[in-house]
Amino acid sequence: MRQGKVFYKDQLAGIITETDEGEYVFQYDQQYAKDYPNGLITFTMPVTTKPYNEKRLFPFFEGLIPEGWLLDIASENWRINKNDRMGLLLACCQNCIGAVSVVPIAEEDEK
Repeated sequence: MRQGKVFYKDQLAGIITETDEGEYVFQYDQQYAKDYPNGLITFTMPVTTKPYNEKRLFPFFEGLIPEGWLLDIASENWRINKNDRMGLLLACCQNCIGAVSVVPIAEEDEK
């Protein structure tokens, strides 16, 4: 299972998870949902305390991943398969242009 902390500006907004079964879950942080009920990270995922589940990476997060020549550079430098969308999200999206960033959670931090 791989996870990343999703920040909106400097606030922890939630956690994105790729399960061992290859499914994706995004869960807004409970404190964020309480403090910023209208602070959605994308219109397709309004703030809620219920998790969002998908069999593919959510389109919003997919859109954060570099494309074209920049994807080629990222894939080669970090030795990440271009089809490993969660791997690319965690490697490339810690300092995105815009308000949202994704910081990997080390597996030992999960325990």
